[in-house]
Amino acid sequence: MKFIVDDMLGKLAKRLRMLGFDTVFNFGIPDRELLKISRDEDRILLTRDTALLKVRGVKGLFIKSTEFKSQLKQVVNDLKLKIEKKNVFSRCAECNTPVEEIEKEKIKDKVPEYIFKTHEKFYHCPSCKRIYWKGTHIDKLEKEFKEVL
Repeated sequence: MKFIVDDMLGKLAKRLRMLGFDTVFNFGIPDRELLKISRDEDRILLTRDTALLKVRGVKGLFIKSTEFKSQLKQVVNDLKLKIEKKNVFSRCAECNTPVEEIEKEKIKDKVPEYIFKTHEKFYHCPSCKRIYWKGTHIDKLEKEFKEVL
């Protein structure tokens, strides 16, 4: 399942990406462009704007809450999403590109020295070059996901 998310739901977009869902979110996309991408790419529009959902031919979901944990819970429940463990943390939270494992030596000067010394596996985004590793932030996110889902 693929999504496009409007400006009001940036945190939700990042969490969906972290769960492995292909989620388009770019701050400032005009409404007509959101609708076009939704139709052209067969994406479900997630929005808090009821007017957008009244446009004929748009598949979408009105997000009720302003709090991202409730938003995520609603999307998962209403759309009956299946969270696959193998897909969790498989996409860049910033740009939505699938991440790839990278050789440790290639990122030596791109992460803090302590992180380099204490971690063996690293991933990077081939598009925006962001580097990921399983640190304490991952444990916190996994706990958040368990609470919400």
